[in-house]
Amino acid sequence: MKEALRLAKEALDEGEFPVGAVLVAGDEVVGRGRRRNSGHMAGGELDHAEMVALRDWGQRHGDCAPPGDLCLYSTLEPCLMCLGAALLAGVKRIVFAYEDIMGGACGLDAWAVRSHAGTGAGTFYSGADVVGGVLRDESLALFRRFFQGGSSYWRDSLLCKYTLRCE
Repeated sequence: MKEALRLAKEALDEGEFPVGAVLVAGDEVVGRGRRRNSGHMAGGELDHAEMVALRDWGQRHGDCAPPGDLCLYSTLEPCLMCLGAALLAGVKRIVFAYEDIMGGACGLDAWAVRSHAGTGAGTFYSGADVVGGVLRDESLALFRRFFQGGSSYWRDSLLCKYTLRCE
């Protein structure tokens, strides 16, 4: 998580939304990403840190299987897009720092979704362990700095209001 926080700080220092993500297989970091193109609606909403980390892993390792179960560390709870992509990539554990009360998807009941084809047997998602709140205060401090700064990105959002009043 400390590497994800370092990447989030890099993003913040460049005026981006402070999210960093790291993919780990065994003891090896196999993918890194930080938020890019914050506020650039033409494609910018696809450059979430988790997606960048997944692309980094794919570019570095191609179709090779990772040397162990994949774990995703993110400074913000993944959204539905990032959660879905992580699960489809075979991530078995998701660890995040700060809860995204506006767009976080880790609390959704997606684990219980069943296929309705045929008998209805089988789970749509294989499931993954999810752990939240790891180094939360450090991540929260980055988000506070972002929202207290001059950026208009998510300025009046529920996440901004929640972050600025969070203890």
